[in-house]
Amino acid sequence: MAMLSFDIRSLDRGGVTVEAVLSPSDDVWMADDPQRPVGEGIRVTGRVSPAGTGRYYFSGHLAGATAHECRRCLVPVQTDVAFDVHVLFAEAGGEDDDDPDVFPLGGKQGDEIDLRPAVREQWLLEVSPFAVCRPDCKGLCPTCGADLNAGACGCAPASDDRWNALRQIRDGSE
Repeated sequence: MAMLSFDIRSLDRGGVTVEAVLSPSDDVWMADDPQRPVGEGIRVTGRVSPAGTGRYYFSGHLAGATAHECRRCLVPVQTDVAFDVHVLFAEAGGEDDDDPDVFPLGGKQGDEIDLRPAVREQWLLEVSPFAVCRPDCKGLCPTCGADLNAGACGCAPASDDRWNALRQIRDGSE
């Protein structure tokens, strides 16, 4: 597959098609990124086009997978992720410098578009850190920690004494 960095002079002819993969081992990822991709990485497809003087537009699609623990029962879960992205790149020193949604051009003289930081940011914003193994996951027993998907654990149902006054009203005894 092709790369994710382009010399802006290659865009003078009307844009370039992007078909590349951002590897999970690429140095753009930070050690504490919570939703790093797994497997082959993120498949990046789309097009980079000029969008005015000193401005370039990437419109494309990102697809990959990420691994989490189920937020209810803690079993490993792999989630497939796919979504469309639209990103603007602009020369430094312009009106877009303070806009967090505009990425600066890279390279020594601002002559390069590196899609990797934009792909990383869009991925981290889109991928939910809260995965479940299945929609009806029952989770773990709060008392003994047993997996309730495997069956009841035998613990008495947990009760909260703060609700006793309302229970007495409901039951008619005060």
